[in-house]
Amino acid sequence: MNNVKNVFSIKDLENLSGIKAHTIRIWEKRYNVLEPMRTDTNIRLYDLASLQKLLNITLLHDFGYKISKISKYPPETIPALVREIVTNKTAKSHAISEFKIAMMNFDQELFFNTYDWLTKEKSFQEIFYDVFLPLMNEIGMLWQTDTITPSHEHFITFLIKQKLLIQTEQLQIRKPTKTDKVFVLSLPMNEIHELGLMYLNYEILTKGYKTIYLGESVPIDSLKYLKNHFESIVFVSYLTVQPDKDNVNEYITEMKQVLESDTTSLWFIGRMVAHIDPAIVDEKMQVFQSIEALVSSI
Repeated sequence: MNNVKNVFSIKDLENLSGIKAHTIRIWEKRYNVLEPMRTDTNIRLYDLASLQKLLNITLLHDFGYKISKISKYPPETIPALVREIVTNKTAKSHAISEFKIAMMNFDQELFFNTYDWLTKEKSFQEIFYDVFLPLMNEIGMLWQTDTITPSHEHFITFLIKQKLLIQTEQLQIRKPTKTDKVFVLSLPMNEIHELGLMYLNYEILTKGYKTIYLGESVPIDSLKYLKNHFESIVFVSYLTVQPDKDNVNEYITEMKQVLESDTTSLWFIGRMVAHIDPAIVDEKMQVFQSIEALVSSI
């Protein structure tokens, strides 16, 4: 199999659709909804058309259609019913499925068409929370299980970042309405998961604050120079995988030593905050469990 994945195992289908492999086999055997290819050793393999069909069937099934009924529809009926549901009910699961297909197929046009459809129904914040965040969580799991390659993840992440940057720029050209503090956003060394931080930057700008966005792999020592430029600073760090759980408390302690003062505070968010020792958290620090929690405290 080459690096660009266009043939899938039944386990891949389970990971992408959320339907158990056992159930997929039953649907195949009893209702003939999918026709897998077979290897010489009789292992099932599926193409992109099968994946798309299964994602459509999953959506119909989620909306109450019985699999016995779906299996009797002619091929063109299933996509038509999906379109009808989507038009009437704004099914976010459909958007996530379409983005997955766009990712698997490296299909930029499908990504843009799906995004444009979403913008008619939702605000950008709603799209991010309801669709992009769940999608990125799923992509993280798909990457860990080898269902997708890094090239798939990079492709879809870049397109999402692009949409986010367009929204962010529209806010950056406005003059800040709140001047009591400035937010400095950065990622620790070797941390490359930037999407969450980029979204926080957007949300902070919507609240009328000035932000200084520094992005990935910023040494703690270089952050202290910002104190020469701004009076009151909130340093925001997003810890997704770095520093790891064995080093996170050392990182927090160093941040305190280098950056804390009467006019600065430290905010931490991301998966790794679960490993922060509460004993080292002082009154100049805040630890957030979610983007929503951080945004609501601004």
